[in-house]
Amino acid sequence: MDKIALVTGAGRGIGRAVALGLAQDGYTVALAGRSPEPLAQAAEAIAQGGGRALAVPADVRSEEAVDALFARIRDEFGRLDLLFNNAGIFTPGLEIDALTVAQWRDVVDTNLNGAFLCARGAYALMKAQTPRGGRIINNGSISAHAPRPRSVGYTTTKHALTGLTRSLSLDGRAHDIACGQIDIGNAATDMADHMAQGIAQADGRIAAEPLMDVRHVVDAVRYMAGLPLSANVQFMTVMATKMPFIGRG
Repeated sequence: MDKIALVTGAGRGIGRAVALGLAQDGYTVALAGRSPEPLAQAAEAIAQGGGRALAVPADVRSEEAVDALFARIRDEFGRLDLLFNNAGIFTPGLEIDALTVAQWRDVVDTNLNGAFLCARGAYALMKAQTPRGGRIINNGSISAHAPRPRSVGYTTTKHALTGLTRSLSLDGRAHDIACGQIDIGNAATDMADHMAQGIAQADGRIAAEPLMDVRHVVDAVRYMAGLPLSANVQFMTVMATKMPFIGRG
């Protein structure tokens, strides 16, 4: 039986890299994201490698769009074995009194509400399908453990995502649904380029931070995804060894 995976935020960065890695492991991969062109390019890259992909433009902030996404997966494949709940954005580097309500809502809608909506759709499908069950991997962050300066919106959503992971892991037991979280620090993608140039530290300095190759994140997700449903990585932290996280602040 074909294994079916859904990757959100799949057009760029970590999402694209993980989607290609899952395709190498034999998954048929549904690619979701806001921008159709990057999704089509990712699907083409998978096809060129001999894999199978379905690009479905979808805004995870929209309940209607997410419902349509899961209806498409159900109609095309009849099941879902893996969700990599990856879509996310940063907020501008501002203290809370300078962050607008619109900026706050945007990051909460994407990072938290979007993750909830996709987990909700995956859970319902995995619960009902035969054979039942599947795996949800949430993309957390080291900011789920300790904040960067002026990151109140992003950090709050990532802390909340840990609560979502724990709740899904508990409630999913009865339905053979496993849920884990990968917390990533400084993977070399377009979103992290600025960290290598210099970023605010807790002591007020601006300092360049080391990055790690995104393939290490891909390998970690592939390991988590490859476990039988009788085993689960609840939380995994993958980070650039020398980045200032341990002892931050």
